[in-house]
Amino acid sequence: MSDFAQKLKAYAELTVKVGVNIQPGQSLIVHAPVEAKDFVRLIVKEAYDTGASFVKVQWNDEKVTRMQYDLASAEVFEKEPKWYAGEMTEMVEEGAAVLHILSENPDLLKGINQNRIVAAQKARGKAMAKYRAYQQADKFSWCLIAVPSPEWAAKVFPDAPEQEQVSLLWEAIFKTVRIGEADPVAAWQTHLTNLENKSKVLNEKKYKKLHYKAPGTDLTIELPEGHLWAQGDSINEQGHTFVANMPTEEVFTAPLKTGVNGTVSSTKPLSYGGNLIDKFSLTFENGRIIKVTAEEGLEALQNLVDIDEGSHYLGEVALVPHQSPISDTNILFYNTLFDENASNHLAIGSAYAFNLEGGKNMNQEQLAAAGLNTSLTHVDFMIGSGEMDIYGITADGTEEPIFLKGNWAF
Repeated sequence: MSDFAQKLKAYAELTVKVGVNIQPGQSLIVHAPVEAKDFVRLIVKEAYDTGASFVKVQWNDEKVTRMQYDLASAEVFEKEPKWYAGEMTEMVEEGAAVLHILSENPDLLKGINQNRIVAAQKARGKAMAKYRAYQQADKFSWCLIAVPSPEWAAKVFPDAPEQEQVSLLWEAIFKTVRIGEADPVAAWQTHLTNLENKSKVLNEKKYKKLHYKAPGTDLTIELPEGHLWAQGDSINEQGHTFVANMPTEEVFTAPLKTGVNGTVSSTKPLSYGGNLIDKFSLTFENGRIIKVTAEEGLEALQNLVDIDEGSHYLGEVALVPHQSPISDTNILFYNTLFDENASNHLAIGSAYAFNLEGGKNMNQEQLAAAGLNTSLTHVDFMIGSGEMDIYGITADGTEEPIFLKGNWAF
């Protein structure tokens, strides 16, 4: 077996055993691009070998997606995909795990009428509301991973020979998920423990607010009473662990919906809705976004903020040191799964119920009453750099450093 084949097999094993952590008799839903068929087959075999009772693969094709946005009737994008939401919701209610394999071309929908993109996002968001509530309360196991596509690889490595671009992206992905180490599964357990130690310190502190300072950023974020910092691994309703993002380098919590004030500036491009948004800023007043600017993708950014009322507020606050494995590669991935794990980031939209004490057992009204945001969307954007300082503010107003010059201060 070649070195590449061994790494692919290790990646599949890591995804099944640590990512979704398939249990005997459990079903698995795999969302995957058609270009990844060989890797998907490894995933399917690994899942069955691990004890899965049934693996369902749902394929997507970027070229077909682009044709749909170019050629389909406008009303198609306004119709809620209830058939899809119904199937997904039913399967996770029956205990299925969900794996999403990403491979998007960051410029897939460049030039498409934004009205079509917004309509499709709203329709899907409404249809998937119940499923998303399950997801954000850890009712089931789910995981996001990525594999290269030629278009994505060309975006990341534009100066490399075309025949080498995909291989370079494969190697970069392997490095971020610790494939190549003697025992990747064991390496992940050690990594997750290290992240858990950071979240424990923050949970003990119970900060009232966070204060972000960096070029173009002066932002205060109040945290709700009973907020909880979480890290890469979660525990589902059945008591089994899973890792939602692979890679992951973050610890994160939910902000108080109405407690965000000031301005924050992006430090990496955001690939959203098949378009790039770059060099942008958001200004908040009592939690609500009141002003947006962008040198590229302003219309896409404004449409994101205008998805619904909840998309005018934040749902996540995440801490990632500037000196971390993904950041140290100095690679801009143009993919949020990777770029958010190289940078402090925030998320526009809905909050995770598990970021609040007792939140997993609360309904949407109770979560809202506790200060958490709800929305049809949840989109992370990157704000960290080696010039960012973050201070935790205690109930008595004392400021303590959490990050200095982009890295942990403790």
